Amino acid sequence: MNQQMWLNLATQENAAAIKKHGIRIFGPAAGAQACGETGPGRMLEPVEILSLTSELFSTGTLAGLHVLVTAGPTWEAIDPVRGITNRSSGRMGYAVAEAAAEAGAKVTLVSGPTALGDPQRVTTIRVSSALEMFDSVHAHIEGIDIFIGVAAVSDYRPASAASQKIKKHADTLSLELVKNPDILKSVAALSSAPFTVGFAAETENLETHAREKLIEKHIDLVAMNDVSATDIGLDTEDNRLLLIDRHGKSELPQQHKSQLARALIQHVAEKYHAKRTTQDSRRARR
Repeated sequence: MNQQMWLNLATQENAAAIKKHGIRIFGPAAGAQACGETGPGRMLEPVEILSLTSELFSTGTLAGLHVLVTAGPTWEAIDPVRGITNRSSGRMGYAVAEAAAEAGAKVTLVSGPTALGDPQRVTTIRVSSALEMFDSVHAHIEGIDIFIGVAAVSDYRPASAASQKIKKHADTLSLELVKNPDILKSVAALSSAPFTVGFAAETENLETHAREKLIEKHIDLVAMNDVSATDIGLDTEDNRLLLIDRHGKSELPQQHKSQLARALIQHVAEKYHAKRTTQDSRRARR
């Protein structure tokens, strides 16, 4: 459909009338059209239609829960045009947010700067720096049942950012860096902490580093990905994960990030419900 046709008042009134009768409308997607124009009117991709349709026939493993996901890189400004960042594309975090929504959860996504569009059925909040992400997470953490920190947050930021572009005069340039707050650890330390899942990117000793992160940050589950390879992990379509908690480990094999995210959410849902059952049982015995 041409974007002008979709945006026409008569079309919008008819769509609104259909929705009042409880009929779901999927789409349209926006983008380039055969007529040469750009805008809403394109059919959704078949996989999106399948995903949305499947949601109608299942309450989902996370139905009734609220999930908060972080995604993408952060940008730590050096001056108005330069900054410290990393190669994270945000694909994994966005896929996790979409998979959680498919599983029936209400999902809030706090995203660093990416080139990705906002996922459907997800409330997306855009931030830039690690400090902004920290503030946004804590502004929305109340009432969250599951927190999944997928974002590749910069560990350090410049102590101060130059107000003007730094000119190339000297042969060397020194930057003083200061540590950013640990978002994952701060969430796990809350008095009413949600079930907390942390992602970790490592190039060696994956299991050792994952267990160290699990214990040091007091979180429920670590999803470790190997970023030493060039065909998986950062800025790629595929990934694989090593999942570690206090009871053991399991591996999710290499696959497209959308499929991997669904497998991860299924694993998280099982662990979350098992923990809740244990907690309820303990309360009942008191």
